[in-house]
Amino acid sequence: MVMTGADLAVKALEDNGVEVIFGYPGAANAPLIESISHSSINYILSRNEQGAAHMASGYARVKKCAGVCTATSGPGATNLITGVATAYMDSIPMVALTGQVATPLIGKDAFQEVDIIGATLPFTKHSYLVKDCAEIPRVVNEAFHIATTGRPGPVLIDFPVDVLKQICDPEDVDGADINLRGYKLPGKANESQIKKVADALKRAKKPVLLAGGGICSSDAVKEFNELVDATNIPVISTMMGVGVLPSDDERYYGMIGSHGAKRANIILNRADLVIAMGSRLGDRSVANAKGLERANKLVHIDIDPAEIGKNMQPAIPVVGDIKDVIKQLMPMLEGYSVRADWIDEVKEIRGMLEYTRPHNDNGFVDPKYFLERLSAKTNSDVYLTTEVGQNQIWCVNHFNVKSPGNFLTSGGFGTMGYGLPAAIGASRAQSELPVIAVMGDGSFQMDLPELGTMKQYHIPVKMVLFQNNRLGMVHEHQYLHFKSNYQMVNIEDGPDFNKLAEAYSIRSGYITENSQIDKAIDDMMSDKESYLLVVEVDPFEPTGDALNENKMTAQEED
Repeated sequence: MVMTGADLAVKALEDNGVEVIFGYPGAANAPLIESISHSSINYILSRNEQGAAHMASGYARVKKCAGVCTATSGPGATNLITGVATAYMDSIPMVALTGQVATPLIGKDAFQEVDIIGATLPFTKHSYLVKDCAEIPRVVNEAFHIATTGRPGPVLIDFPVDVLKQICDPEDVDGADINLRGYKLPGKANESQIKKVADALKRAKKPVLLAGGGICSSDAVKEFNELVDATNIPVISTMMGVGVLPSDDERYYGMIGSHGAKRANIILNRADLVIAMGSRLGDRSVANAKGLERANKLVHIDIDPAEIGKNMQPAIPVVGDIKDVIKQLMPMLEGYSVRADWIDEVKEIRGMLEYTRPHNDNGFVDPKYFLERLSAKTNSDVYLTTEVGQNQIWCVNHFNVKSPGNFLTSGGFGTMGYGLPAAIGASRAQSELPVIAVMGDGSFQMDLPELGTMKQYHIPVKMVLFQNNRLGMVHEHQYLHFKSNYQMVNIEDGPDFNKLAEAYSIRSGYITENSQIDKAIDDMMSDKESYLLVVEVDPFEPTGDALNENKMTAQEED
């Protein structure tokens, strides 16, 4: 029985367990769409290819598999780029399938031709340009293997349209066995290096565990919690590590970095041993890398050897899967427990910096208090996605995240337009828990057409829209660093979001006072379908929780 290249591709996708593909059709990937329509795979039509990539990312993070997206050649493929780069920076497994112009036209500036392999080279784990349909099963199998093993990430397969139409006898195809020369997964971590970690811990007076997103990528959350239970070492995290311990766990002290919790940054600076797990230790997390390098004894554990020493030189580098490293480390720490005086010190730091804010009605909703109430009323049993900007930081610091797998955000790339499509992907991946997308009115206007995707496929996402009529974080940045010279951050002439929701037959609510929060949350969460809650926020509400250190007032605006 002969098959087309597209049929071979779809069969290989089915063999790799693919159930859903997010994408947008065009002439170059039309043969693939046709074959998908005769398969067991469901196709979700996004309203933009970038949205399709973010949907695949949200799906991957919840389903714990490689998400799949597709686009046609030229502008369809380039529209995927931001979503592919976002997945790469956060180590999300993804397989992107692009159509390409016919093989004889490649390199001739044909209609809708683009070198998508070259364009995405810096932020894919690997790429393929398929030139013979006999290669397709092997290429697809390799792509899923590469995307999901080692440090996860996106792989792109570019299919010329003539290859998708090419007739091929399945008996003539390449062997589907995976044998990738040069692609070697890290073996068991070096035992002598792990012993150095154990010895350093036993000598340390003030150790701290710095949890990164690699703990989740390695499926090592259970092992990490066992390590904390056994040693009682204080825990801080990067943004991608939020939820490795529940945010309300007494041993967790918050996210570090420029927008993190002040107590977490203080503890990081006071520690005499920092064990960083699964983090690139980037500039947003650790601004003064050299200072940390000099002041603390740094242990850096990561599955990717390229990350070790890239941003700061550790005293003890450990290359390996975090799950394996913790399993080796635990027997070496038998009987060990962190010093009581260090625990007393970090608890004192927490107590000094805890405070309550007044929640009086004043014409605006306090977004931090709103998120605290949202967390309490849902018991945090939700998948929460965010956009980028103030809404993201408010969520990190004020929503009680119970598991890193339940918190979906663009940490490494900081992509506006991520939250809503990621929520669609997360909702499509499961139906047990509600999915809530928290957005700012600036970021929402980058992906609001995906309301059509939600409506068409009956995907029930709850949307919380913080409306301050500003690009809030840039507005605050201009206040702090440019003497309140506010330029290109005012978006007051935006749409009526409630009427926009009505246009898509989506129910909505609108609140302006703190006293309205609880009822509004109840109304939203009791709705069985998609729902938009517009929350009016003070344009001068600061990102952080500093005690009036950077609180802006309307009187200070020019």
